[in-house]
Amino acid sequence: IRLRSSAGGRAIMLGGQPFDEEIVMWWNFIGRSHQEIVEFRTAWEMRDPQFPPIVSRAEKVMEAPPMPTVHLKPRPRRSRPE
Repeated sequence: IRLRSSAGGRAIMLGGQPFDEEIVMWWNFIGRSHQEIVEFRTAWEMRDPQFPPIVSRAEKVMEAPPMPTVHLKPRPRRSRPE
């Protein structure tokens, strides 16, 4: 795959075997539980180095949205056709 950007940019492509466990996905985070997502969001807001800042065109650092008012549940794995 070939990507170009006159203003610069970053891209990431992941691949491999699916996770064995169920996962929780919310906004930019993937975890194993609601609590793990809460911890990731807190780390994002505290500018933890594991989450480099994403800067908007207005030169503002992207903030994570508020957590939903419901408990996030893991999604079951979809079976793949053999």
